[in-house]
Amino acid sequence: MPSVRVTFPDGATKEFPQGTTALEVAKSIGPRLAADALAAKLDDRLVDLAYPIESDAPIQFIMPNSPEGLEIYRHSSAHLLAAAVLELFPDAHPGVGPATENGFYYDFYREKPFTEEDLAKLETKMQELVKADLPYERVYYNKEEGIKLFEKMGEFLKCELIQEKADPVFSAYRTGKFLDFCRGPHIPSTGRIQAVKLLSVAGAHWKGDEHSHPLQRIYGTAFLSKKDLDDFLTQIEEAKKRDHRRLGTELDLFSIQDEAGPGLIFWHPKGGVIRTEIGDWRRTELGKAGYSRGYTPHAMRLHLWETSGHTNFYRENMFGPMPVENDRYQLKPMNCPGHILIYKSRRRSYRELPLRFAELGTVYRYERSGVMHGLMRVRGFTQDDAHIFCMPEQLEAEVESCVEFAFQVLKTFGFDRYEVELSARDPNHAELYAGTVEEWERAEAALIETLKRMNVPYKYMPGEAVFYGPKIDVKLVDAIGRPWQLTTVQFDFNLPRRFGLEYVAADGHAHTPVMVHRALLGSVERFFGVLIEHYAGAFPVWLAPVQAVVLPISEKHLTYARQVSDKLREAGIRVELDDRNEKLNARIRDAQLQKVPLMLVAGDREIERGGVSVRRRDTGDAGFRPLDEFVPWLRELIDTRAVKW
Repeated sequence: MPSVRVTFPDGATKEFPQGTTALEVAKSIGPRLAADALAAKLDDRLVDLAYPIESDAPIQFIMPNSPEGLEIYRHSSAHLLAAAVLELFPDAHPGVGPATENGFYYDFYREKPFTEEDLAKLETKMQELVKADLPYERVYYNKEEGIKLFEKMGEFLKCELIQEKADPVFSAYRTGKFLDFCRGPHIPSTGRIQAVKLLSVAGAHWKGDEHSHPLQRIYGTAFLSKKDLDDFLTQIEEAKKRDHRRLGTELDLFSIQDEAGPGLIFWHPKGGVIRTEIGDWRRTELGKAGYSRGYTPHAMRLHLWETSGHTNFYRENMFGPMPVENDRYQLKPMNCPGHILIYKSRRRSYRELPLRFAELGTVYRYERSGVMHGLMRVRGFTQDDAHIFCMPEQLEAEVESCVEFAFQVLKTFGFDRYEVELSARDPNHAELYAGTVEEWERAEAALIETLKRMNVPYKYMPGEAVFYGPKIDVKLVDAIGRPWQLTTVQFDFNLPRRFGLEYVAADGHAHTPVMVHRALLGSVERFFGVLIEHYAGAFPVWLAPVQAVVLPISEKHLTYARQVSDKLREAGIRVELDDRNEKLNARIRDAQLQKVPLMLVAGDREIERGGVSVRRRDTGDAGFRPLDEFVPWLRELIDTRAVKW
């Protein structure tokens, strides 16, 4: 019988009979590996453990604690869900069921909505299927045969997928009574799933098209241990308490009005206070960092976006152009072409470079209704945008300055953890990117060298770059451990060339500058949403819409309470006077519900001693403070932008 040579990660090799499965190779190494491995990688291709090895190949086993292993585990959990659904609800028609960052989902077409009670029944059935230890059996069909089979089963969604995406011979997976068109791989059997939980059901549409079949999307999660699952569920409960949409209403910070349209944010006065504080800090720091501020129109001629390449690479995220006289105008999805035109407005010398143009620029992007989410995914938002035009030899210093600026943002607003990613092109899909391979390699090398010089750990992310260049993303980690994508620093060698930008160099000749796109907060809206959830609405004193509330004990103390309020207001402190005809405890409770940092009680003793009794939002009674001491103390907290106090 012919043999195959398998090469292990340590370089060792071993021969096996041709057709030996990956699982049999694992068993030859040891029973523990065979019991723990979820899948294998042959020649950089992920395969099931039951996959027969037909030719010489390097092999690597995919373990549960690896990112690939967890994704396969969760994808298999999605198939487990679909198998349970078809057992209990045979009128349901499966769509797609991918793994996600925190779990999985599966879409179903079904006329009757799934209920919370249905989810409980499905979880019970899933546990039964786990105990049955059903295999994930890979089977093959030729395309015509497969379509007939799925038509006979009545699975019209699967037939459409097979028609569009299947190879002449395609794979499917059988799990109990469930058969799915799927490339895999999957774990060996349902018995390997240790901890799975269904979370919710929501509406969706087939292929994300709101004009197509309405679907029901069941969300779930799966972990390798019960403890990990319990920790995640605890985090979900904490996240619900911090949900910026609920807190935005309760604290009167912002709203989204159906009358105006989805994905458009109305900043209420209290939210506007926080936006102003963020903007004031930003303006001060931009001045220190040598930025010039500009403002560009909200709509410009469509040909500008054709020149930039957005109409080719970004069309699906742009609103349709507007006819104006004999021309077409486009709501801007980006600020960069506007800043490019400012640069291009006159001849530039190398002595002027680098030029740093900053703008709080509002942009408009088409997001489908199913993906919009409060402040986090919207259709109109304001970027704290900047574009730096520089000579190639200045690039690394400018990128380093942008990354340091990003770290300053995190520290100022109270985020002490972050993750850095370097997003590069996908070398297998050059058609998705502008520029040459050599340009991309030089650009990526420049960003990598900068991060290494700064001693900043990073994760390399092939295929995640934007079309015009590689980028560095800084993800902050919030109070309950969730990463949020906000800061981005992007290198661009394409747009300066597309727009014919030049500067006169020391040699007297015209040269093309390079360009850095950078947004530190991402968008003001998204950053505000993250701030709300990070602090659960209890902002640091310097950001709080109302920094102190004065509470007279009774009507006879009102005159003094007004004097206290006036003194705080004169010191630039945002203060309110609560003189409602309510009991003191009720007014204190209302102030705490509104997350006011400081409650200042004024009564006979306070009048006599010239001060206030202070109650803190977090720790309660803080005792008596003379006003002459209290006001400077509070002013210092605000001026130093103290996060902890």
